[in-house]
Amino acid sequence: MKIAVCIKRVPDMDVRFKIAPIGNAVDEAGLKFDINDFDSWAVEAALQIKDKDSATEVVIVSLGSDSVQETIRKALAMGADRGVELKVARIPFDGLAIAHALAAELKGGGFDLILFGKQSADSSNGAVGAMVGELLGLPVVTAISKLELAGATGSAKREIEGGQEFVEFPLPAVLTIDQGLNTARYPALKGIMAAKKKPLDVRPAQLGEQSVSVTKMELPPERPAGRIIGEGASAVPELVGLLQTEAKVL
Repeated sequence: MKIAVCIKRVPDMDVRFKIAPIGNAVDEAGLKFDINDFDSWAVEAALQIKDKDSATEVVIVSLGSDSVQETIRKALAMGADRGVELKVARIPFDGLAIAHALAAELKGGGFDLILFGKQSADSSNGAVGAMVGELLGLPVVTAISKLELAGATGSAKREIEGGQEFVEFPLPAVLTIDQGLNTARYPALKGIMAAKKKPLDVRPAQLGEQSVSVTKMELPPERPAGRIIGEGASAVPELVGLLQTEAKVL
C-alpha cells in the first residue's frame, strides 16, 4: 500500500499572538511551530497501517517555505519513508488554491490512501482535504474517528451531532482525520537520526488561482479588569444591580 499524508506547519496555539506590520498576518517572531495536531493523527494512522504491513510506503507532503522541512523531518522521524516540500513563500488563505497545488503533486502518484487532518489549528477552514478529493475524482470521507481497511475497501466511523455515522468506501480514497482516532507517537532518538538521511524532495508549488484572501486581522479587545464588590449574602443586591445596569445581562 502507498499512503500520502498532507501536513501543515502551524504555530503553538497556547501563546499570545501579535499582528504583523502588514496587518493581515500573524507576527511569527518568537513563535514555536509544530505539526498541526489533526495532521499528526493522520500521520499516526498511516504509520499504524505500515506497522501491520512493512511494504507500505508513507509519503509526507507539505506546502510552505523551507521552514516546513523541520516539520516534515519530524514526521519522517515518527516513521514515514520520504517527504515532499511544495515550496511557496507564503501559504495562501484560499483553500482551493492550496488544494490545486496538492492535487497536482498527488495526481498519478499511485496512492491508495491520501490522509489529511480534519482542519488546521490556525485557519480552521477544514476544506482542503475534501477539495483535493474532488480535484482527483476520488471518494472522500471527512472527520473520521475510526478506520478499518480490508483489501480494496475501507470503513470509517464519523462523529455527528447526536450520534455516529458508519460509512464504507472503495480505495483509493481521501480521508480527513478527527480527534479520537489515535494518539500520535513521539519520535524516538533512532527515528530522529534516521530521518536526517531519508529523502526530502523540494519542488515549486503549483498553486491555483487565489480568489479568497485575508485583508485585515484584529485582536479581540482587552477584557476590562474585574472588581470585587463584597462578600457573602450582603453583596448580592449590589451584584444584581450592576448586572442589570452596567453589564446589562439581566
